[in-house]
Amino acid sequence: MNNFTFNLRTVIHSGSSSIEAIPTLFKAKGAQRVLLISDQGLESLGFVARLASLFNHNDDVKLAGIYTDVEADASCLDINRALEFAKQVNADSILALGGGSVIDASKGIKYGLEHKLDDIRDAIQGGGRIEVGPEVKPFSIPHIGVPTTAGTGAEASPIAVFYNDREQVKASLVVSGLECDIAVLDPELTVNLPVALTVSTGMDALTHAIEALASPMSNAFTDAYAIQACRLILNNLPKVLHTPQNMVARGELLQASTMAISAFYSSLGGIPIHNCAHAFGAIAHIPHGDANSVLLPVVIEALPEFYLSSISKLASVFDIPQNLTDKEKHQEVVHSLRAFQTLVNATQNFAKWNLDDTTKQQIVIGIEKDISFQFYPIAQDKVTAILASTC
Repeated sequence: MNNFTFNLRTVIHSGSSSIEAIPTLFKAKGAQRVLLISDQGLESLGFVARLASLFNHNDDVKLAGIYTDVEADASCLDINRALEFAKQVNADSILALGGGSVIDASKGIKYGLEHKLDDIRDAIQGGGRIEVGPEVKPFSIPHIGVPTTAGTGAEASPIAVFYNDREQVKASLVVSGLECDIAVLDPELTVNLPVALTVSTGMDALTHAIEALASPMSNAFTDAYAIQACRLILNNLPKVLHTPQNMVARGELLQASTMAISAFYSSLGGIPIHNCAHAFGAIAHIPHGDANSVLLPVVIEALPEFYLSSISKLASVFDIPQNLTDKEKHQEVVHSLRAFQTLVNATQNFAKWNLDDTTKQQIVIGIEKDISFQFYPIAQDKVTAILASTC
């Protein structure tokens, strides 16, 4: 029996129109001046104004300011600018509306405010920072996340990933309590998400769940969350693509995303798929969901020595017969993932990014520099095989 810690600190509020309770939730946390952080795409769709209007008739909690200049792949520069704005408007709490980049950026702002930083790069030099355990001082800044994608699960994760432009790596900030205090999962906010983003974020969530199942640090709690998340995604992503207004399916995808990330960070060990995806994102600026989508079957196929110990769990997700040999199960899992990629029209290679030899070599270096490489160092010949299979 292995020793482990499982923690789901974030309180979940799920359901259509659940955003209506946000001002009341902030009041209960003692917030008075809320910073609403989002991006320009959601602002153009009217979602930012919709959330801002919730505070119009609330005398106890006010919006201190709205910041919507977070880029699609949040960088340290984005966070530093938002951090400066938060200080200017004297914000005492944070409301994050968006996908993983926005919510991760809000975590960077929270960390910067709590630790009185002007530059988030100071906290993540050398590829990242890990501060976990009961001795970590709790955050004092009320923080609510409203995801508009069913993919990253960033709202319930104490992990934030930013692009460090100085070191040219995606750096991870892993801190106990960095996750949102409350996650509001409102499926109505995901309806207008473009089809391609619906698919790529769904594949990102599936990757979280599968990496949790395959982790040497997995346990009964993480397996329960990860297996259920896989099943919800495999069942509901095709439904949402076929019937975009299906609120039940969209709600279950949001739940799956939150469950998958909870399993992922609570079993954090070897994560070779994410290790590679971080490098492709940092060097070639490939969106994280697309990177995970492409790499998911490729890395599993390339590293049987890593996945065979958990292959029965992975096989169960796809209803693969358990009377097969482990090698046969491994082949069938890869086949099932590729079939699902085709079913939902997910990205299956990096051909459209036209990666040249110099970029590929930089990606190899980026894989080794990523903080997750320390959990499971991928052999050089395996990295070469992964690149050859994806580009």
